[in-house]
Parts: sequence; structure tokens; C-alpha cells
Amino acid sequence: MAAAGTGATGAATGPSGGALPADPLRHHGDAETGDGLLDLAVNVYAGPRPAWLDRALHASLDDAAAYPDPRSARAAIAHHHGRGPDAVLPTAGAAEAFTLLARLRPWRRPVVVHPQFTEPHAALEQAGHRVTPVLCTAGDGFALRPEAVPEDADLVVVGNPTNPTGVLHPARVLRALRRPGRLLAVDEAFMDAVPGEPESLAGEELEGVVVLRSLTKHWSIPGIRAGYVVGDPTVVRELARGQTPWSVSAPAVAAMVACTADPRAAAEATERARTLDGWRATLEAGLRRAGLESVPSRAPFVLVRVGEGGHARLRAGGVAVRRADTFPGLDASWVRVAVRPPEATARFLAALEAVAERSASVLPVRA
Repeated sequence: MAAAGTGATGAATGPSGGALPADPLRHHGDAETGDGLLDLAVNVYAGPRPAWLDRALHASLDDAAAYPDPRSARAAIAHHHGRGPDAVLPTAGAAEAFTLLARLRPWRRPVVVHPQFTEPHAALEQAGHRVTPVLCTAGDGFALRPEAVPEDADLVVVGNPTNPTGVLHPARVLRALRRPGRLLAVDEAFMDAVPGEPESLAGEELEGVVVLRSLTKHWSIPGIRAGYVVGDPTVVRELARGQTPWSVSAPAVAAMVACTADPRAAAEATERARTLDGWRATLEAGLRRAGLESVPSRAPFVLVRVGEGGHARLRAGGVAVRRADTFPGLDASWVRVAVRPPEATARFLAALEAVAERSASVLPVRA
């Protein structure tokens, strides 16, 4: 793991990888989908919403005649994590939280640990900050090394588990990033996909630490922008001052309350996480049989090295996967594959086999 120079991506694209998008940091999986394609690009749980959540969303329309009030969501989330309401800020998805974070202070040396979700990096640049990327490397299993983070960093953003690598960093390693005068922001957007959430910092009272969470992926509601910040109450108050009034909609408030306070939610969340574990095990076993390199994951996706040109060839074969060369530190040989039920995984593995048969030079088989 090493510090990298500043720049938009730090990633390169080979001749068969296709041109990078105009704004690589703003490229997301939903841009990869299309009619007739098997969608393995979007990290949303592949299953219907629970009936109790649907009912809560529909009932929220009764409140549409009034401005939304997030206090019930704040209280529900605080109770869910064993924190006080002053430690919680509901947001319009994690994306709003990243923007609030970027505009919070005149950061002197903000650091984003990569490869990871690019939205916080993009938000910081949009706010006028020069970002220092710190790169985790494949040779090190994309492990997080606290000593690689510059001592003068006053903001450090890191994902856990990290998108797109799926690596779950130990909580003790994250705590080692704390410094006086530094804000540590941990993006736990996929932590609810880890049974028991063993490395989460959301329930810990740590000065100078905030955790960003999203409800949209695990609960199959990407159209409902529902997320929150939980952490140091002083920082939460600062973030709240920068929030646009009524940014959190009534349906989002209803979703937050239902997913954190409904007595059925905890059991359903655990069941979904365990289901994802099983689906991912099926995918990883298939990748091993195919002789492909992948990163051991604890997230609802797997980072796979299919070789340059593999992304385009899979797409031509009817499968949409997330190109990874827009993530700083990764190149066009990698793709991110969303975890899906076994029948979808079987279609993906068959497409991989067909690609390999058409071009043996594309998919690198491990010795």
C-alpha cells in the first residue's frame, strides 16, 4: 500500500479496455446496464422488497402534503446503533453525506484510500480540494496499512467493506488511523451485507470518527435515497448545518424507520446477508474452477481479473459487469461482478467460458 500522486484516477486503460468515461470518478454501475443484458453491474440485492417495507413506503405518501420531518428516522437509527440522537444525521443517501463531508471544512490534505467508491473523491474535488489518493495493492491483498496514510492528513475516507475489492478491514486497523485534528470517515455502505457486522464502527463512540451508511442496496430500494451518518456528535452537528433543508424525503424517512426499527427488519437483514454469503460462495467456486484470479470478498460483489478486453467481450456476450478501470489503482484487466442467485451466476460463468473459447488470450488462467 502506497501513497499516490493526485489526479483524476491513477488508472490506465489498455487498447482493448475501451476509452475511459469523460468523468471516470462519476462512473457508476447503473451506466453499465442495458436491455437484454444480464445485470451483474449494479450492487443491489436481487430480491423483492419485504412486504412490511413496501407498506411503509406506500403509507409515507399520506405524509406528502407536509414537509418531511427526519426526527423519527434519527431516533430509530440512534436506537438501532445504541447511540444518542445527536450522533445521527439522516441523509439523502450516502451521496449527500459525501458532499456534506467535502464541504465541511477547508481541508488541508484530504486523503481517500483507493481503490474504493469514487464518489467521496469526486465530491472533494468538486468542492475545490486537492485529494491525496493512498493506494492499496493487489499484491498485498488490498490490505489497509495505516502507516501509508500521511501524518498531516486532516481527513481520511475509507470504505469497509470496500467497493470494489470487497475487502473487510479489521476495526482495529481503522482505529489506528485516528489522530488529533483528523476526521476519519468510514463508508460502511455494504456493512449490512456482512452477517453480524463484526468490523463496524457505527456503534462505537469515537471522537473524530463518523460512519456513513446506506439502506438502498441491502433493501432493494435504490430509487429511495436513504442513508445516514452516525458518529462524533460534534461532527454530526457541523454536517447538519450544511444540509439542504428537507433533503430527506418522506419515503426515505419511512424506509429508515422501517429498516432500523421494525421488529422484522433485523431477522430479514441477517437472512439477506447469509443468502448473499451463499451466493458469493457459489460465484467464487465457479471462478476458481475457471482458473481466474479474484479478491476474497465479504461484500455483495467480487473483484475479478478477466484480462483486458474481458469487460467488452462479456458485454457482447450478454453480460453487464462493472468496469474497474475507473477506480484509482485498478486497470482494464479487472471487473467487479455483483453477487446474484445461482442461476444468474451460472449464466455468467457460461459467458466467461464462451469468451475464453473465442479468445484464449483474453482471460488469464492462473498457473
